[in-house]
Amino acid sequence: MNSLLSSITPRQSQLTESLIELALINSGTLNKAGVDNVGRLLGKTFQQTLDCTHQQVQLPPYRLYQTDGAEIEHPLGYLHLLSKRPEAPLQVLLSGHLDTVFPPDSDFQQCDWLDPQTLRGPGVSDMKGGLLVMLEALSAFEQSSLTSQLGWTVVLNPDEEIGSPGSAPILSQQAALHDVGMIYEPALPNGQLAGERKGSGNFTTIVKGIAAHAGREHHLGRNAICAMAEFITAVDTLNGLRDGVTINVGIVNGGLATNQVPDQARCRFNIRTRVNDDEHWCTQQLQRIKQLINLKDGISLEFHGGFSRPPKPLDNAHQSFFQLVSDCSKQLGAPLTWEATGGCCDGNNLTAAGLPNVDTLGVLGGKIHSNQEFIDIESLVHRSQLSTLILLQLATQPNRWIRHNASKATLQELPDET
Repeated sequence: MNSLLSSITPRQSQLTESLIELALINSGTLNKAGVDNVGRLLGKTFQQTLDCTHQQVQLPPYRLYQTDGAEIEHPLGYLHLLSKRPEAPLQVLLSGHLDTVFPPDSDFQQCDWLDPQTLRGPGVSDMKGGLLVMLEALSAFEQSSLTSQLGWTVVLNPDEEIGSPGSAPILSQQAALHDVGMIYEPALPNGQLAGERKGSGNFTTIVKGIAAHAGREHHLGRNAICAMAEFITAVDTLNGLRDGVTINVGIVNGGLATNQVPDQARCRFNIRTRVNDDEHWCTQQLQRIKQLINLKDGISLEFHGGFSRPPKPLDNAHQSFFQLVSDCSKQLGAPLTWEATGGCCDGNNLTAAGLPNVDTLGVLGGKIHSNQEFIDIESLVHRSQLSTLILLQLATQPNRWIRHNASKATLQELPDET
């Protein structure tokens, strides 16, 4: 066991080179070509290194609404499924995302060293570093004598940063076939694990009014932007009324010219929830506000979107798995614990599907989703060793972790779209 862990240490330089190579490929979620380039490179490397099966799955397009309510479809990149030993008694699902939040026109496209241990670059922590940790850990585990006890599936999805709208059904399907999940989101800023997570929903509101000349016939117009402003104000006042629920309006636009009463406006907002019942309360409140706005003469308001990730509580199964991870970290001399966070990820989806999982097994770093994102480069090795040890411990006592109520079966074949 110690020899497997120590064999990762000399890989630091190669891991760093691979990370920079991945980070220099723009893979903003809606940049299908870039996401597919990252997926193609990693898929080939996983398959060659691990001698595993490999499927590529084309997801349905992502739908967005313009200010006038028209729907636009954006193609998403391929989802990759890689698996080995589906007949083994214990099945582990490892998940990570190929996409980042940086679009092709972002000014953050390069990597640079802040100091000898700190690399700044797009996606280095969230989560291209984590993908390499996953690969390195599996590669080390495959050299052990315990491989017959543990089979695994890797999901590399292209749309996590927008809530995994296309990959959610596949995550749920795979969750039913596995016993525990390991997700490679970066560690919390303090280096610890995320425990309980809030749920999330993304919504688009479209308001339509009546256009008119702003000077000659202002009285004939019905201002969609003003109605939207009333809606936003009413929604914002919901903050603080229910414990743990936050609502953030993030995008607002509308109108065409200052000499025209605007007949269209759009806003996009996000809701975070603490418990499942919060979704019902939020839906009621939104419908109440919608009805009030729609009472206005010449104004119509409609919603699109909804809740896509329920809250992630920590039941006994989760706590047991978290304890295993914590014990492994102690063996490596870097004790970890877990704490609640308002963020959400695919760990929420897997929990909702009944799969216990730890979802911050990726690298240490910080300032993710900004042009200051960085990674503690040594964490590539440290976190690879942690995941390797977790896999080894799982394989040592597979019966302890098997979900006896799980629908264990050979992995279902999905259509190969390549």
